[in-house]
Amino acid sequence: MRFELGQVVATPGALEALALAGVEPGELLRRHRSCDWGELDGHDRRANGRALRDGTRLLSSYLVGDGKVWIITEADRSSTCVLLPSEY
Repeated sequence: MRFELGQVVATPGALEALALAGVEPGELLRRHRSCDWGELDGHDRRANGRALRDGTRLLSSYLVGDGKVWIITEADRSSTCVLLPSEY
């Protein structure tokens, strides 16, 4: 585990998508915290690498059912949000 999640919150849309797909939020949070960023392109992966050094925002994107769920940890590591991309 390379960084703190802070307070973890989730949007109703993300929780519904996870429930419909049979995915536990904790599973994706463990992946995020262990730097398994899911379905990110090279640019976003490099940005996360810099964020670990510089203390900026971290993003993960996971395929869930027919869509995606994002996890964003704020720059100050005070909170992490599980949400749908459309809710950003």
